[in-house]
Amino acid sequence: MLQSERINDACEQLNLSAVPTSWPGIAQRVVEKEGSYADFVEQLLAEEIAAKTQRKVTTLLRFAGLPAVKTLEEYDFNFASGAPKAQLTELAGLSFIERCENVVMLGPSGTGKTHLGIALGYRAIMAGIKVRFVTAADLMMQLCIANKQGKLKDYLQRTVMTSKLLIIDEIGYLPFGREEANLFFNVIAKRYERGSVLLTSNLPFSQWSTAFANDATLTAAMLDRLLHHCHVIQIRGDSYRLKDKKRIGIAPVMSEILERGGQI
Repeated sequence: MLQSERINDACEQLNLSAVPTSWPGIAQRVVEKEGSYADFVEQLLAEEIAAKTQRKVTTLLRFAGLPAVKTLEEYDFNFASGAPKAQLTELAGLSFIERCENVVMLGPSGTGKTHLGIALGYRAIMAGIKVRFVTAADLMMQLCIANKQGKLKDYLQRTVMTSKLLIIDEIGYLPFGREEANLFFNVIAKRYERGSVLLTSNLPFSQWSTAFANDATLTAAMLDRLLHHCHVIQIRGDSYRLKDKKRIGIAPVMSEILERGGQI
C-alpha cells in the first residue's frame, strides 16, 4: 500500500475528512515558507476544524428549515423606521437563547417580522445553535396529524423540543380550532423555561384569543407562560413589499384589502 493510501485510510478511521485532500497543499506551502513541523500540524488541524464547522452549519441549516437566508445587515432600518434597532441588535447577541427567554414580534403585514425572525435564527445557526423554523399553519397541521396517529409525544420530543430556538411564524393569519389551540398551548407549555420560542404575529395581544378558538382562558394561560421571560418587539410602519406600489397608486387599494383580511 502506498503512503498516500495509508494516510487516507488512517484519516478515514479517525473521521478526518479534510486532511486527506488538504495535507499535500499545506505541506507545500510550509516548505516554501521554510516553516516548521509545528506550523504544518497547526495549519492542518485548523483546516480540519474549519471543515467540521462548515459541516455542522450545513446540518443545522438543513434541520432548521429556514425558507430563505436573511440577515440583520440586509434589513432596511431606514425604511422600517418603526423597528427598534437597538433592541434587535441586543438580541443578535443571542444571550436570550442561553437564558431560555422568548421573543414576540408584533406588527402589520410586510414590516419585516419574518425577515427579522429568520435573521436571528440564521445568526444562531452560525453560532452553532440548533434552530427550527415553522409557520403556525404548518405546525398546527403537523401537530394534528401526529395527534391523530397517536404520535404526538414523539413529535413534540423530536421536532418541538430538540431545538434551542423554535421560530413560529405568522400567528393569527389563520384562526385555530379548539383542538389546534389546545395543541399549540401544549407546545408553549412544554418549552416554558426549557427552550426559547420566537413568534411573529400581525395581531396585538388583545386580539390573540380570536386566533385561538376565542378561548380567552387558554389564551391568557398561554400568554402568561410565553411572556414571563420575553422580549416584545413592536414594529410599526408601512409594508415594505408595497413601497414601490405607491408610485403607481396600487398601495391604497392593497391596504384596504389587507385591512379586510385579504378579502377582495
